[in-house]
Amino acid sequence: MKNRMGISLAPALLFAAGIAFFSVLPAAAVGQSDIQLPSGKLKFGVFVIRFDPGGTFTLDGDRWPSLGGSWKISGNEIELVTTNAPQGCQGPGRYRVSVNGSSVGFELISDDCRPRQMILGASTWSPAEETKPIAERRITVRASARPPARPEPNTSKGNWPSFRGPQAAGIAEGQHLPDRWDGKTGENILWRTPIPGLAHSSPVVWGDKIFVASAVSSDPNAAFRPGLYGDGDASKDRSVHRWMLYALDKKTGRILWQRIAHEGEPLEKRHIKSTYANATPATDGRIVAAWFGSQGVVAYDLKGRLLWKVDIGRINLGAYDIPSYEWGPASSPIIWNGAVIIQCDTQEDSFLLALDGATGKVVWKTERDELPSWGTPTVAATSAGPELVTNASNFVRGYDPRTGRELWKLGGSSKITAPTPIFAEEVFVIASGRAPERPIFAVKAGARGDLTPGEGKTANEAVKWSRTGRGSYMPTPLAYNGILYVLANNGVLDAYDLKTGEEIYRQRLDVTGSGYSASPIAADGRIYLSNEDGEMLVVEAGPKFAHLATNSMGELLMATPALSDGVMYVRTAASLFAVGRRK
Repeated sequence: MKNRMGISLAPALLFAAGIAFFSVLPAAAVGQSDIQLPSGKLKFGVFVIRFDPGGTFTLDGDRWPSLGGSWKISGNEIELVTTNAPQGCQGPGRYRVSVNGSSVGFELISDDCRPRQMILGASTWSPAEETKPIAERRITVRASARPPARPEPNTSKGNWPSFRGPQAAGIAEGQHLPDRWDGKTGENILWRTPIPGLAHSSPVVWGDKIFVASAVSSDPNAAFRPGLYGDGDASKDRSVHRWMLYALDKKTGRILWQRIAHEGEPLEKRHIKSTYANATPATDGRIVAAWFGSQGVVAYDLKGRLLWKVDIGRINLGAYDIPSYEWGPASSPIIWNGAVIIQCDTQEDSFLLALDGATGKVVWKTERDELPSWGTPTVAATSAGPELVTNASNFVRGYDPRTGRELWKLGGSSKITAPTPIFAEEVFVIASGRAPERPIFAVKAGARGDLTPGEGKTANEAVKWSRTGRGSYMPTPLAYNGILYVLANNGVLDAYDLKTGEEIYRQRLDVTGSGYSASPIAADGRIYLSNEDGEMLVVEAGPKFAHLATNSMGELLMATPALSDGVMYVRTAASLFAVGRRK
């Protein structure tokens, strides 16, 4: 099933294509050795199923059509046959059934029907009324050394300390970048350094150093799959990995040091479009912190000395509706007032965590009732004080970054959220691109309480404006000189008045390729848009769309570039490039 929503599953669309019911073989007499299925309601993810002893069943799921039919079991195998279905779903589906106490598990034997596999293929169902206790998450700290007391000297200019730079704005003026460059011919390429492994994390800059993270697989064929599609499959790569942090000289690209943060088999799965190093490192000039999901959070000083490592346990993120689809984490750490802050929204438990940058010890931890999410949190210095904003499915939320106390929440978001909140002109902008909501919210700084507009409303005293059906799925929006730019994975660029939400233009880009995952950045009246095939578009900022140039890096490109001191640092699938004018 193909769609244009990046890595999103689109289960409802699969059924809308014509799969409305399971019509199965008549129930057979149950023998002594046949597994006995419970007659009560069972739940798995968003689904509730009931197997009636008379041989019928019903299946309901949030945003899925209600299903019904009959079931036939022989021994520990159940057989389903779908009739009046699209191609691929006419044949029988066979699953191995196991009963463990009150839980029922299904394991795929053979089934060409993709939707049926999605729900049943590797599922474990529990009684609908049962509430499973959430195991306490243990956070352990291993300290190695103390960091320097101050940031490295003379490094206040040109810093790009975390994903999308200061406050995730994605803007750095005074760069005077060339409009044209070429990764293969070397035109306006100052240097290129190969980086081993697979990673979608972006480079960060402090002073004369660049930091990049990577995950190096022992499988020589390890890869990810770019493109606009809806498959939710996990990569089969479970080989031993080395999770790496590299420091490079900003002027020459020479690797100054490299450190193995962790080595072993991955503790989580990753989506086939993803990597085991999605999160961008963060630095404040004293430390550089990297989060490698289940492999832990690690901090070094800027000379590569290990300071501490924090184990936060296994992180399970994936499809909100089908828990067996595991995609891996992507949210990046940020550093604010010496604290390393991470947003960890999982299938089992969700929380915000602030770690002391000097020691790795927990400063505060705030539990969240949330679905898995992939956006990076943002802390902004507002007129009402500092606010920490998170993007997630149940609620967009604002917190006091000093304590982790919730300040406000806003409902109405998508079931899958990936873009990072941004802040401009005393407004937080939060977007997400999972249909059908696909919202964009503009929230005033200093708001408190439940900000959700009433039914049928798009604004209130706290929400300046909002839109549905226009949010971006992967790229984080860009607010630049009073205009909000929202880039969709399929290459549609929208421009809105930041204050009012009025549409200025809607433009399909001339070059789409495999789609857009990297977020836009801006400098000196130019906007830079990177597609997954490594083609970078230069677009003029302003109320009229103007495509100025298209430049090829010659390699796959998923990471958002960084800007510093007249150079754009572009992380491709295989390299780190420095793009700039030769002096």
